[in-house]
Amino acid sequence: MAVTKERRTEIISKFRQNSDDTGSPEVQIALLTERMKELHGHMETHKKDHASRRGLLKMVSTRASLLKYIKAKDPSRYAKVIAELGLRK
Repeated sequence: MAVTKERRTEIISKFRQNSDDTGSPEVQIALLTERMKELHGHMETHKKDHASRRGLLKMVSTRASLLKYIKAKDPSRYAKVIAELGLRK
């Protein structure tokens, strides 16, 4: 149920800043969002899986921290990431 290697490579290539980039905040946010989408589907099926729920909440917190960092550093990058991932309405 994890993100496939092909999907992971696709996400990294879409959000990276340069050709060597694999760990910028944008890439990390995009990868976390993809993992959270998959885990959300799991949680709809298995409502009493509290260990996975805790993991999901931890991912949400990590993503929020990264978004807060980007917003403080460069608001235009923040707006771009939010728009591409469709996180805010």
